[in-house]
Amino acid sequence: MQKRKLGNSNLEVSALGLGCMRMSFGDKPVGDKQEMISFLHSAVDRGITFFDTAEVYGPFTNEELVGEALEPFRGQVVVATKFGFKHDPNKGPSPMVGLDSRPEQIKQVAEESLKRLRVEAIDLFYQHRVDPDVPIEDVAGAVKDLIQEGKVKHFGLSEASAQTIRRAHAAQPVTAVQSEYSLWWREPEEQVLPTCEELGIGFVPYSPLGKGFLTGKIDENTTFDSSDIRSRTPRFTPEARKANRVLIDLLARIGEQKGATPAQLALAWLLAQKPWIVPIPGSRKLERLDENIAAVGVELTSDDLREIESALSKITVQGDRYPKDMAKMSGR
Repeated sequence: MQKRKLGNSNLEVSALGLGCMRMSFGDKPVGDKQEMISFLHSAVDRGITFFDTAEVYGPFTNEELVGEALEPFRGQVVVATKFGFKHDPNKGPSPMVGLDSRPEQIKQVAEESLKRLRVEAIDLFYQHRVDPDVPIEDVAGAVKDLIQEGKVKHFGLSEASAQTIRRAHAAQPVTAVQSEYSLWWREPEEQVLPTCEELGIGFVPYSPLGKGFLTGKIDENTTFDSSDIRSRTPRFTPEARKANRVLIDLLARIGEQKGATPAQLALAWLLAQKPWIVPIPGSRKLERLDENIAAVGVELTSDDLREIESALSKITVQGDRYPKDMAKMSGR
């Protein structure tokens, strides 16, 4: 497995990370705990060293799963987790309850995440979503305190605007920015990626396979459980899926020339954009994990990239990427 450094930091991780959310949270059925622990061990065996979780996934159960599974590999792997959602007294943190990045809340979340992850320091601590009620300088200051106390190693932001990234970085260097980025969501290219490049910040694309669509396994006849966010996402209506198949046709055509699947081509395209980009596709099956890992070996030439760019310029992806009730939490 190739390694990459996230920006100018000394944080070196596998070129491809692993999003762990769906192992215990999200669309049903979620993974069996022991099977997921075995799966995480298999990921480490295959060279994956970068794992992504959050307190809100579950809530709490995903951090507990990741902590238990990766405890034998402490010091060999990098685990990223997140803070920033309000806590419902009965349910824990929830996006539906709202945002909370008050410094005292950040520090409390860190203490609890350390216990669940079974580590002495959190490798990478992201603000999950920007809280408009708390100045980003106060957020960065709280994480800076945690870094000085040895409880956190690196500070990250998720779905933050270029302006917010700059302000945060001035108060406490930001190691990585995590946002959705893929062949069918390229907004970060406008301002966020140039800002990361200028400031020496790594970039971590989540949903690099378009929530599964870019694998080519989803069409207008696919059905989703009501617990699955895709069941209420505009981009996943049957009409949008049918219209967006043109993107899969493009990936299949170019992938055929490379001996690569649509998923591998989509990940290879991301890896080819910048050497400090590390995608974190989620997976629960070994065959999918192996398929994704093989994308690291897919070489795209400048001619390949130009061909993809030219074809993409003629395609308009249909539908918003989030349901209306979640759209307001992105890009602040």
